[in-house]
Amino acid sequence: MGTNDKPYSEKRDFIRMKIGAPLNARLAVASETLEGLCVDLSGGGLQVETNQPLPIGTETEVEVSSGHGHSPTLRAKAKVVRALVGDSGEHVLGLEIIQILA
Repeated sequence: MGTNDKPYSEKRDFIRMKIGAPLNARLAVASETLEGLCVDLSGGGLQVETNQPLPIGTETEVEVSSGHGHSPTLRAKAKVVRALVGDSGEHVLGLEIIQILA
């Protein structure tokens, strides 16, 4: 069964996990660090909430860590592929993982 044969809700290549973990993102073009919350995570990307907008196409280096101190943290290069404003005024960003960093 190909991707086009699946019901719409099952067309993702990776399962999305709800996590609610702290997020730090460094912009690729600046030394600025943006903080937020990683709402969910999959093998191909993540959805984050921040107080600051980022334009689609912006590349970042993200670090997602557990609030419980679990290791390892996720470090990856990612690109903003979706940017919305949530009901409470927070910026909801869809980030595509480009490369996992050591």
